[in-house]
Amino acid sequence: MAKILLVEDDLSIVTNLSRYLRDEGFQVDSASGQSEALERLETGQYDLMLLDISLADGNGFAVFAAAKSISDIPVIFLTASGDEYSVVAGLDMGADDYISKPFRPRELLSRIRTVLRRSGKSQQVLELDGLRVDTERGVVTKHETEITLSALEYRLLLVFFNHKGAVLTRTKLLEEIWDIAGEFVNDNTLTVYIKRLRDKIEDDPQNPVYIKTVRGLGYKFGN
Repeated sequence: MAKILLVEDDLSIVTNLSRYLRDEGFQVDSASGQSEALERLETGQYDLMLLDISLADGNGFAVFAAAKSISDIPVIFLTASGDEYSVVAGLDMGADDYISKPFRPRELLSRIRTVLRRSGKSQQVLELDGLRVDTERGVVTKHETEITLSALEYRLLLVFFNHKGAVLTRTKLLEEIWDIAGEFVNDNTLTVYIKRLRDKIEDDPQNPVYIKTVRGLGYKFGN
């Protein structure tokens, strides 16, 4: 599980973004300013830093320089919309990417995963009781036998893996998969895809051991 340091002084962004990233399976620590960020970098180990350039305490460029002197941590700058100077300066310093505020969480998530994958810090193989997903190759196997999934079935399985052991409501699942499909995904469509996925990964789809129904609540993947 990748660990992210979020350096941001806007409390609402910290609260909402931290919750979103934790729901996606990341560990998240936050720092509101330069001094707190440097303290966390000295005492903790992180796989990636999300760094706001404009901080009430200090500035992002100073945090970036200090971070790189401590470890070669990948950095994505959070910049104000239209602040071209900061974008160019950040990239010239060696930042891995940037995204302008306000940003869409799904876009930021995609950029995070790309940077982690590029830096070799992403978890490339997910596994549960003989079911394996090689996220680098996009290959799913069960007891070393390859399983062919559609794009939406694959995305649905990744969502379950990223929330292993947690109860997922149907609403949450719909939010996660709607944008990967070529058409609108409604509640009935979700039922169909869960059935198809069970048919492919379960030994006995009528008595599933991977994707379990939690009556009245949703679904649970694993124990």
